[in-house]
Amino acid sequence: MLKQIKGQKGFTLIELMIVVAIIGILAAIAIPNFLRYQAKSRQSEAKTNLGAIFVAETAYISEQSRYGSFSEIGYALAGTTNRYTYRSPAVTGVGHGDTDGQSRIPRGTPLTAPVEDDTTQGVAAAGSTGPVGFTASAVASIDNDATIDGWSVNDVKGGLTQAIPDDVTS
Repeated sequence: MLKQIKGQKGFTLIELMIVVAIIGILAAIAIPNFLRYQAKSRQSEAKTNLGAIFVAETAYISEQSRYGSFSEIGYALAGTTNRYTYRSPAVTGVGHGDTDGQSRIPRGTPLTAPVEDDTTQGVAAAGSTGPVGFTASAVASIDNDATIDGWSVNDVKGGLTQAIPDDVTS
């Protein structure tokens, strides 16, 4: 009977525990990096859309000699899965049903989520040319914590290089 037990092969409990510990250490390193890269990709959504808003505003001012609201420049996001709330001053009238003088495109996911407010977070693009210019902002909590992520673009394309505040690094 002893010869039969010695001939069996398999893993010991200690070997299995070592493997589980190694997998746990790798997961502890990999998961935060994955979440950071995921948040960075969400930030690129805001930068891309704000760049498109800049192009639309630039085209609108060349035709109308003034900047316009989102509805005036004909800007709308594709789909309903945008993660950011976009806002720009409504130049003539009020855009997208707002009554506070702002042209706003609310975030799309989830549809019942509250609209973030960038007035208390200090989101603004530096280097704007003043009252004749425009500043559009994008705000969201991209990792579901209390800090919001804020991007902005203005008439001189300032603000797209650094988030203020940056939800990924905070």
